[in-house]
Parts: sequence; structure tokens; C-alpha cells
Amino acid sequence: MYRYDEFDHEFVQARVAQFRDQVERRVSGELTEDQFKPLRLQNGVYLQLHAYMLRIAVPYGTLNGRQMRKLAHIARRYDRGYGHFTTRQNLQFNWPKLSDIPDILAELAEVEMHAIQTSGNCIRNVTADHFAGAAADEVADPRPYAEILRQWSSLHPEFLFLPRKFKVAVTGAERDRAAIQVHDIGLQLKRDEAGRIGFAVYIGGGQGRTPMIAKKIRDFLPEEDLLSYSEAILRVYNLNGRRDNKYKARIKILVHETGADEIGRQVEEEWERIRHGALKLPADEVERIRAYFAAPDALRPLPPSADLAKARRADPEFDAFVTRNTFPHRVPGHVSVTISLKAIGGTPGDATADQMDAVADIAERFAHDEIRVSHEQNLILPHVAETDLRAIYDALVAADLAVANAGLVTDIIACPGLDYCALANARSIPLAQRISQRFGDTARQREIGELKIKISGCINACGHHHVGHIGILGVEKKGEEFYQISLGGSGAEDAAIGHIIGHGFSTETIVDAVETLVNTYLASRTSPDESFLAAYRRLGQAPFKEALYGTA
Repeated sequence: MYRYDEFDHEFVQARVAQFRDQVERRVSGELTEDQFKPLRLQNGVYLQLHAYMLRIAVPYGTLNGRQMRKLAHIARRYDRGYGHFTTRQNLQFNWPKLSDIPDILAELAEVEMHAIQTSGNCIRNVTADHFAGAAADEVADPRPYAEILRQWSSLHPEFLFLPRKFKVAVTGAERDRAAIQVHDIGLQLKRDEAGRIGFAVYIGGGQGRTPMIAKKIRDFLPEEDLLSYSEAILRVYNLNGRRDNKYKARIKILVHETGADEIGRQVEEEWERIRHGALKLPADEVERIRAYFAAPDALRPLPPSADLAKARRADPEFDAFVTRNTFPHRVPGHVSVTISLKAIGGTPGDATADQMDAVADIAERFAHDEIRVSHEQNLILPHVAETDLRAIYDALVAADLAVANAGLVTDIIACPGLDYCALANARSIPLAQRISQRFGDTARQREIGELKIKISGCINACGHHHVGHIGILGVEKKGEEFYQISLGGSGAEDAAIGHIIGHGFSTETIVDAVETLVNTYLASRTSPDESFLAAYRRLGQAPFKEALYGTA
């Protein structure tokens, strides 16, 4: 993992002191809320429906046990005993007192964490594949490049006040687990014919009011040109992005209205102008950063475990956990483990302070002290020996974290919705809980197979509903909450925006509507191996629409 250098420590401490002064001025009345707003946003502080919310950065979703314990401590001391892990691999506290936030930031600085650039019209937290550095199908670990981008973009004087917020994601494999095609910049690591590392570059993806899939503007960008090319993209956007209308200010609108070919030409032109300057990445600097992300020294190939096979045969629930919640590792005898934060009837992405402490304990004992946050609002132990799976499972059972549903119908992504957010039109959390309870039977979940349900409480799409196999958008209709359904979305390498199926459903009927869709899929699939998404793409809307509305 990356460790702060002297500059990092001074930089974060100075920001804490600066914000403490700003908070004191706000509390005393010297600053109005309007004057305070741009200052708090630069430090990850939002004013939500009922209270302030603090969003803490977890760069590329990577943290250790000490950092997780600090989050647990903050949850107990300054909040209501829990935190919410988000789709940008961050953590939010929903109930801190404004006067306490400087103390929270000071405590975060003790463990090399902060909340800088988790809000505002700047380059936000760079996200990455949650199996980075461990996945068997990986070309290269994307985290060193995400860290390089983080260092380059932090307080970049040219890009602190962009037309709109800007999001970057990096993946290291052909299978996209970072949703790069719904980001402002998406980077896919690859090798050219000579074996050199580089990137396929996508720009102009995003969700929200106008969802769009990113356009590839370069098939191969050499590694050493990562920063200069990124800077060229940001300069073209910063110069030409609209500032007169926040709904049309994202780079996706610029790409759409100008055309991907023309924007690509402008980027290449700007890049030619700056590419030979100081932004060229030296190989030794890349290696220096990469060394922070080296695999644990103790990670060695292990033979197949007879004890594991025996334990799986003896315990069907443990077997289900291993089947659903483990992912192939590049080192034989190891796996990556998904810790689902989607308990049946629970709040997606929430973890209590006790659960955070338990995860920290497990990571330190069995997973080389490393934890990841996935953009699907779960936690990951990236490096786990198969021989330790039973002990890990038992510890997760004790912490109420052993739900074997990764990727299944109850592994729901949901934004905080109207329970917290001032922008929301409808509640997301209670709906996610009801759907989870409706499909909570383990055998039924396995029968359905992979199915990604994603719920947003408003058009801003923080729940990624546009790319859900089943996407649900909360809307307001004559003062009542309604839910609009879209089908066929994907945030993976086959990225697609879902299609709206028809008119919305009331709070009372939306769960039945989801069940109707699932039953239609089960009755129509060619085999148990055909997923919901594959069946929808084969069949189109007609059978699903007819099942919901009585007509195609």
C-alpha cells in the first residue's frame, strides 16, 4: 500500500488546520452557509436532508486494518455507530456534528486518510478494480497508476474548478470490474505487440440525467504518457465544457455535442504540444510507486487443500459462501474473498463499527492486512489462503457478515435516497430491503443466478441504476413516490445503458413488478446457465413488458 511521504503529511495537516478555522467561523456566524458551502465541499462535507455528511476518501478502494479501525472509532465517537461504503469506493458518515468534523479529519490524518476532493468540481477519488493486484486475469495492477493519477490531480491548480465534477477509473483486465465506460476518463491496462504496458483510453461516459457510454479515443497510450495525455483531456474539457448550465457541464455532453472524433483530434493536438515536457513519466518513478503495491512476501503457491474440500462437503452454507464469495487469485492456493454488506433486509453498503473492527481483525490475521472497498458496496480481502477460508468464514459468521450472495439478486446497489439525501425524490433503502427480503431464500437466489439490481432515489444515479440488469429510479408523482424500471444495463466490458420498460410503479407494487420480471426470465431462459442479462438481450423488451403491463 502507498505510504504518505513528508509532503503528504504536511499537506493534510495544513488542510485540517485551515478547515478547523473555517468551521469555527461558520459556527460563530462569521460565515454564512452560502459562503461556507464551497469551503466545506473542498473537504468532503455535504449538507444533507437532516444533517451534515462527511465523505472520506479511500483511494482506489484500498485500506488496511489500522485505517478500518479508525473508521470504526469515528463511527462510535462522532456518528451513530456505523458507516456507509459507496459506489466510489469511499466511506460516508451521515450524522457528524459540524463542530466535530475538524477533529474527525485530524484523527483520519493520523492513519493517512483524508476527505480532500471527495466533493466539488474537481477530479474525484480515482477508482480501480477491487481485485487489483490479485486477479488471475489481470494484465497488470492498476493501483500504481491510480496512485500516480491521485498525486497528479490532488490540488492541481488548473483543475480545482472544472465545469463539473470529474471521475476517473482504471482497470487491469479485459473483464471490466471498475465500470470504466461510465466514467469521464476510463483507462484499461493492456500490452501492445511488443509487450509494453499502456492503456486504452475512453472518455465521456457517465450516468445521471443524461447517461452515456464512453467513447474510445485511443487504443494504446504508452505508460510514460499517462499524465500528459490525461492533462490534455482535462485541458480540452476545462476550456470547452459548458459552465452556463450544470446539467450540460459534464465532459460526456461535450463529447456528444462536439463528436468523439473531433474531441479526440483536439486532445491529440493538445497532447502533442505538452507531451515532451515534465509530465512524461520516468520508468524509475513508475517502479518506485509500483513497489508500494508489491504482493505480500508471504504470498507463495500452495497445494489444493484436502481440509477445505472436506469442510465444504460437510457444511452446505460454508460451501455456498466459497462458491459465491471467492474469486480466482493469480497465486495457486489463494483466493480473493468478498465480504457482502448486503445482509437480507439490511441497508446496502452499511457496516457497523463492530463489523469494521471485525473486518480489520480478519484482515490482519488472515489477509496480509489488506482490505478493499468495491464499487458494488462490498468489502474485499484480496489475498487469502484457501486453508484459511474456514476460519475466515467462522469469524464472518460471528460478525453477521457471512452472507453468501455476491453477484446474486440480493446483492443490491442502492444510494441513500430520501432517508438522507436532499436531492432524492424517493426512498432507496427501504425498497432494497424489501426486494432483498422477497428474494432472501438461498435456494431461490441460486436458481436465479447472477442478477444486478441497482436503485437510485433520483436522476443523479448515485445507485448506478442506468447500468443495472434491472435498474430502478425513484421519481416523484403528485407528491407520491414512484419507481421507474429499466432493463438490460451493464457497467462491465459489455457496457450498456438500460432501456426504460414503461410507466412507473407505486411503492406498494414495485417489488411485485421486480418479481414478475424475475419469473418471466426464469420461464424464458434457455438453460440455468443463461443469465438474466443474456436472456434479456436475446429476447428484447417484449416478453418482459407484456408480463408487466399486459402488452408488448
